[in-house]
Amino acid sequence: MKMRSALFAAILAALPAQALADEAPGDMPADPHAMHKMHDMPGMEKNNREAMPEMPMAQGLLGPYPATRDASGTAWQPDASEHGGLHAMLDGWMLMGHLQLNAIYDTQSGPRGADKAFLAGMFMGSARRDFGSGTLSLRAMLSPDPFMGKRGYPLLLAGGETADGVTHLVDRQHPHDLFMELSASYSQRISGVDSVFVYFGYPGEPALGPAAFMHRPSGMDNPAAPISHHWLDSTHITYGVATAGFVHGNWKLEVSQFTGREPDQHRFDFDNARFDSTSARITFNPDDHWSMQVSYGHIASPEQLDPSIDENRFTASATYVTKLGDESSLAATLAFGAKHLSDGTDLSALLFEAEYKPADLWTLFTRAEWKQDEELGLSRAEVGELTLGAIRDFQVAEHARIGLGASYSFAFAPDSLLPSYGGSPGGTMVFTRLAIE
Repeated sequence: MKMRSALFAAILAALPAQALADEAPGDMPADPHAMHKMHDMPGMEKNNREAMPEMPMAQGLLGPYPATRDASGTAWQPDASEHGGLHAMLDGWMLMGHLQLNAIYDTQSGPRGADKAFLAGMFMGSARRDFGSGTLSLRAMLSPDPFMGKRGYPLLLAGGETADGVTHLVDRQHPHDLFMELSASYSQRISGVDSVFVYFGYPGEPALGPAAFMHRPSGMDNPAAPISHHWLDSTHITYGVATAGFVHGNWKLEVSQFTGREPDQHRFDFDNARFDSTSARITFNPDDHWSMQVSYGHIASPEQLDPSIDENRFTASATYVTKLGDESSLAATLAFGAKHLSDGTDLSALLFEAEYKPADLWTLFTRAEWKQDEELGLSRAEVGELTLGAIRDFQVAEHARIGLGASYSFAFAPDSLLPSYGGSPGGTMVFTRLAIE
């Protein structure tokens, strides 16, 4: 309770202080980071992706800032991030579509590992319409994950949720639901730097944690979920979310009421909306290259198998994005998550991930994680993982790429757990992906 009070006090104190420091800018700056790649707009000359001209886009969904700042749910990312997607205009609506599909062969070593071939990825479609100083946005996102089966895919040291409603999934990553997001938001600008907004999702993403891992510019090309997922961004699929927020320049304050229970093992249906949990998040983008957030949430009965246990979660993260040349870029995220359970248990996790693009068709990625976990066979275990990977893309059509990639993960566990993992645990993924944008 003291942590919650301190966080909310810091949030409320920070906004007025920044308000005095900020100057009220006029129109949006015409810098390259305030541009959004636009494809298939009426009257636009078609060209390949490398030569596609950049055109000014409408302001962000939630207020007067560059549209490249928008990430998953109501989360922000650095303004220098690049958005991809096919765009079109229809009767005043701006439509956008994006597809990424990964065909993966996964092999995890040792007695607790396994092999599996599966599909993962997402399809996202959105529609936006501006009404004077207001903006309405509708978004849908679907995943092929349920077709891989209820037990998901092998991933050493991962845990969370259940495949059968009876036992925990351990050393496996659960599949995400077919419907990852069905949401609507409306924002109203009240000055050149201020706006208010509301967001509703069923499912949707509350104001808690960094942007979801598959949307972060530092992690979107890594086909595996982080083992710290349930410390940072596991609420990105929540059946019942209502968020209200205020944007002032480069600051955003938001509060969510949402359903605490994580999705059950039935991945094709819609779970009950309870609106029994609360979170708050403050985000600050000091310049084009950085986005930082702190958030706190009280999550009621998140685990189906431990329904009497509530969770208080604190997260803090910073994401950095920069261009290193015409076709080269770097993105990185450092994130911390802490869970305090109502039975007195405290568990923490730390994540660092990065992507480096030395050229337009190459991506190198890494992820390093540490976490405290109680589901791996000990009452409390400190474990970690280091992943290294690379992807080579091939432009096969104007808006389509096929990529070939591979990654290897080194898993680290305490001596008391190592025998059950076969001594030197690790995992390999090889994959091909299709991206249409």
